[in-house]
Amino acid sequence: MQLKRLTLQDGFEVAGTVREVQGAQMVLAPGSSTGGPGNRHAGADQWLYVVSGSGAAIVEGEQHSLRAGTLLVIERGEAHEIRATGDQPLSTVNFYSPAAYADNDDPLPAGEA
Repeated sequence: MQLKRLTLQDGFEVAGTVREVQGAQMVLAPGSSTGGPGNRHAGADQWLYVVSGSGAAIVEGEQHSLRAGTLLVIERGEAHEIRATGDQPLSTVNFYSPAAYADNDDPLPAGEA
C-alpha cells in the first residue's frame, strides 16, 4: 500500500508508482503551459483529470476545453500541450500506464518503466 497527500502546488510531481501505473499531480499558473508539438509519451498513455481551474488541451493539433471534472485520455505517442487559460491555476491529477517518469520527475524513454 502507498499513501500520499496531494498538495496541488505549482509544477509537476510524481506521486507514486505501483507496478505499471504511475500517478502525478500538475498545477499550471494562469497563462502558463507545458508540452507542445514535440511533447509525446512514446511508451505511456496519460489519463488527465482536472481538479480545478480551466484550460485547453491541444492533442494532435486539435484543441479541447478543460474544466473541473474533465477526464482526458492522451494515448501513447500523441503530441500534446496543456494550457492554463483561466485566472486561477489549472490543477490536475494524472495517471500514466506504464510509468512515464523517473522518481526525479525526468521523462523515461519508451519501454523503461
